[in-house]
Amino acid sequence: MGNLNKRIQAFSQLGHFLSQFTTNGIEKNDSIKYNDIFFDAFKMQLERASEFNGWFTLGNVLFACEGWANLLNEENLNQWLSDYSIDDTNTKTIGIIMAGNIPLVGFHDFISVLITGHKVLVKQSSNDKHLLPILAKYLQYSDASFKDAITFTEEKLERFDAVIATGSNNTARYFEYYFGKYPSIIRKNRNSVAILTGKETEEELTGLADDIFLYFGLGCRSVSKLFIPQEYNFDTFFNAMYRYKDIINNAKYANNYDYNKAVYLMSLFDLLENGFLMLKEDESYASPIASIFYERYKSLEQLKEKLNNDAEAIQCIVANNLIEHEVAFGQTQLPQLADYADGVDTIEFLTSL
Repeated sequence: MGNLNKRIQAFSQLGHFLSQFTTNGIEKNDSIKYNDIFFDAFKMQLERASEFNGWFTLGNVLFACEGWANLLNEENLNQWLSDYSIDDTNTKTIGIIMAGNIPLVGFHDFISVLITGHKVLVKQSSNDKHLLPILAKYLQYSDASFKDAITFTEEKLERFDAVIATGSNNTARYFEYYFGKYPSIIRKNRNSVAILTGKETEEELTGLADDIFLYFGLGCRSVSKLFIPQEYNFDTFFNAMYRYKDIINNAKYANNYDYNKAVYLMSLFDLLENGFLMLKEDESYASPIASIFYERYKSLEQLKEKLNNDAEAIQCIVANNLIEHEVAFGQTQLPQLADYADGVDTIEFLTSL
């Protein structure tokens, strides 16, 4: 299926195309290839995505596009793949079952399959079905070898050699049952956490607001839980969150806020809240929309042990110089190409088939 350098150039070209769609606005660049065919069509699909799914605001969809535009260039792609041995002759068909919680959430799996020389059979989530097909078409224009390599289906997956499936803990049980005899990566629910010490700078807490509120907190990389010292004062935390106050103007978010607040109050839980975010002391990791759980720690050593024991429930740990493999404040929604979901190296899996 073509050669690796050509595929890298095609993805780099796609990154160039996506660079026209950023959080600062949509601006056409006449020097970009195939714009006459794809620019207006993709712009229309962005609008359709946000009309179809109330969580996919135009701002969030553009944030996702901008993130991929920044990642997809020849330097990043070459650096990412430099540690792997990619054999272009061993082509397999890989089924991908995508989640639909945030825009283009399955795109990393999609590019991983294609860039390693395999064919992809994609079953999209009905919540996120507008963007990927047109990006796939763009790739097929950029490199003809992709023409026979990309198939979308709404039916049951058939005629594949391996599977990458992402879903809830519940659907993962079905995936394991149906796909157990195939080589597979099956992803379950995960959440991200932040460790606070009370010494965070204003800039760090402002970054944490992005980690919490981007994509309305619906991503597995969204921070849904805080670990705080025994005597933590939330005043500076709430001050830093204030820049997201307008999130409550989103109807779906506001409905969740009102509903979850009513549930908490009827259950007589103690809550801290500011009109658009609730904080509840809770040992769980997955907090409902518009709320964040928190838990107090006595010592960092005990906390590290707990997080280590609970590693399978955690995607990212936000901290500043406290723990191995931590993510900096404000960076959870800006993963690099080598930041694999659930810590499972997708490229290694695909190159070993």
